[in-house]
Amino acid sequence: MPGKRATQKLPHNPGVTLRDYAPADFDALYEMDRVCYPRGIAYSRRELRWFLAQPGALCVVAESGGGIAGFLIADREGAAAHVITIDVAPEHRRRGIGTKMLAEIERRLATLGVSEINLETGADNEAGTAFWSRHGYRTIGVLPDYYPGPQDALAMQKLLAARGN
Repeated sequence: MPGKRATQKLPHNPGVTLRDYAPADFDALYEMDRVCYPRGIAYSRRELRWFLAQPGALCVVAESGGGIAGFLIADREGAAAHVITIDVAPEHRRRGIGTKMLAEIERRLATLGVSEINLETGADNEAGTAFWSRHGYRTIGVLPDYYPGPQDALAMQKLLAARGN
């Protein structure tokens, strides 16, 4: 994780700021993930800690009213990155917070030389698929039985224009 704590004010979301993850956020992120995703898809404490501890992990946290409104974790390895999860608290949805977190992660990844971002979303998750498509992600395949249930996932990808350091 970067040592500096970046903060960015969201112009059309007064009172919402983006910042880097801090270890003190862990319990709030874990609880939010359990609210945002069903059992079997939400990460266990161990899994979430593991993702956050990866050498290429980036985590942006959105704050509003003194609390966490959302977070996005991505992991990068060389020129490729993977969105691990994007979570927005139900009471903060449809306010552009997910879009702002995604734009910030994409900006940071491009600066680090990443040229492609990959992710998975439920094949039957119309809202999720629409969100990713709106932001330039394209379906590149179907992953059968990816989620419990079994439920298929769509593999999606966005190509970035890497800016380098």
